[in-house]
Amino acid sequence: MSTWDTRRRPDPEGSAAATDLTAMLRNLCRSSPWKWQSLRFEYWDEPFDEDPDPAAPLVRAWLRRPGALRLETADRLVLHSTTGINDSRDGLYISSTRKSWLLPPHLVAPVYDDGGLVRRRPEAAYGEPGFGNGRFSAALDPVELAGNAPAPLEFPGTNPVQVEDVRRVDHHGRPALGATVTPTASYRAADPAAPLCLPGPNRVRIDLETGVCVASQSLEAATLDYGHWIRIIGVDEYMLDDLFLAESMNLTDVRRHISWDIRA
Repeated sequence: MSTWDTRRRPDPEGSAAATDLTAMLRNLCRSSPWKWQSLRFEYWDEPFDEDPDPAAPLVRAWLRRPGALRLETADRLVLHSTTGINDSRDGLYISSTRKSWLLPPHLVAPVYDDGGLVRRRPEAAYGEPGFGNGRFSAALDPVELAGNAPAPLEFPGTNPVQVEDVRRVDHHGRPALGATVTPTASYRAADPAAPLCLPGPNRVRIDLETGVCVASQSLEAATLDYGHWIRIIGVDEYMLDDLFLAESMNLTDVRRHISWDIRA
């Protein structure tokens, strides 16, 4: 299946072969790099049961892969804007490391399942831009919940998380898969200081169209306030470079008079 078809398949469960919701959830967690190229969303660094608290602080985000990110407060104050998206890469490529030459994920082909989701991820230059803590980036590509490939049948305990109670849910009008997951000894967070899941049961939601983890919450009594919430507003919208730059790249308007001040 091509990347184009995969990104635009709105409901992977529409395939007759995609009957195992647990396997479907894990494959969906591996699929984000091939599902979208730009995303507009709102992010809360705290969990909610159904709808965000109107008084809770949020950030509005515009993200264009591979590394362009703009963040604003609810009052349109710019918190972060990428400034190096057009910088030269020569210093990276002459560093003589193998990682320097890895291709972006959308330029390599993964192994798909019958529902158009990624069953096995290839080696590539993964990584999402982040802000605040590592959970922001991990939510955009929640592969840490599934691993790069399915666990061997003879070693089921090597899955990063145990998955229970997988169900279809609605998240701000978008179809998603919800589940309760418990990290195992094999769980490796992208950022150990800010994992998507804490020890013990956690509630997660994965958006069906994008593979983004749109909600997480620890269910342990002592850590009920740990988690995040995302409301996706737009997918694959066209985003100009100027949106991510500190200063506009537009040329001077020659129709305007340019004054030249001469010092006395």
